[in-house]
Amino acid sequence: MNQLSISVLFYLNKSKLNQKGLCPIKCRITYQKKRKEFSTALFVNPEYWNAKKQIVLDKDLESKSKNGQLSLISQKLNNAFLSLGLSSDEYDINDIFDKYAGRIVQKEDNVVNYFRRFLVKKSQLVDKDIKEATWKKFEYVCNDLEAFIFSEYKKKDFPLNKLNPQFLADFEHYLKTVKDQKQVTLNKAIQRLRKPIKVAVAEGYLQKDPFAQHKPGRVRKEVVFLSTDELKLLEEYLFTQPRLELVKDLFVFCCYTGLAYHEMANLKKEYIVRGFDGNDWIQMKRKKQVR
Repeated sequence: MNQLSISVLFYLNKSKLNQKGLCPIKCRITYQKKRKEFSTALFVNPEYWNAKKQIVLDKDLESKSKNGQLSLISQKLNNAFLSLGLSSDEYDINDIFDKYAGRIVQKEDNVVNYFRRFLVKKSQLVDKDIKEATWKKFEYVCNDLEAFIFSEYKKKDFPLNKLNPQFLADFEHYLKTVKDQKQVTLNKAIQRLRKPIKVAVAEGYLQKDPFAQHKPGRVRKEVVFLSTDELKLLEEYLFTQPRLELVKDLFVFCCYTGLAYHEMANLKKEYIVRGFDGNDWIQMKRKKQVR
């Protein structure tokens, strides 16, 4: 866990005494036992400096102005530290300095929180651009992602700008071992995770896609099919149970028409039309089955 405060110290660099006998005032910040030093662009006569109070004495004609600038630097450093603490769980001393110096230009957010906001936007498109079942698949991935972060990092969320290929590899391992997902299901989950990440790049939360080099795991799927003789044998077989006879007829119908099960189940009388050749044809819009 991050410590609750940073240490800000002003001191003189007496080894850099200029021709006017003035020393540069430097600033040192300390955070989690790490230090970073930088110049304040201020100079003072060593005799007019109170090292204990870290202020310029009144003997210096510009003491009020210099002390005011030192106070402002200290205030901006602490504000940068507090700002990072509110927006991220993980940051270091360089992040604090960059924030103070105005070098952080990208937006900040955490991956689960951003995913949730992505889901809210997507929910407004249900039955317009996407099916509700598709939306729920994204929600399942978000829930698994949140559970993974808590399991792996003991935190509720993880900074977007800290995502890297190893994070994705660890998430895949979690889905495969803890969630017992097959490779084909796992690939779909990663595909859905990457969609909000790409949106985050477009919106300026990330400079680039951290998973750009990711390649889906290979899925070896053996296609099982009936031979012509096997299909004929099934077609001519008579089941004693009416229910099984109906199932057989529906299956054979799909084999000859090429319709998927969900298309056959939604087949209506008005989809049967008379064709140019005088025969009956099935005319319907095929829809991608949600997985």
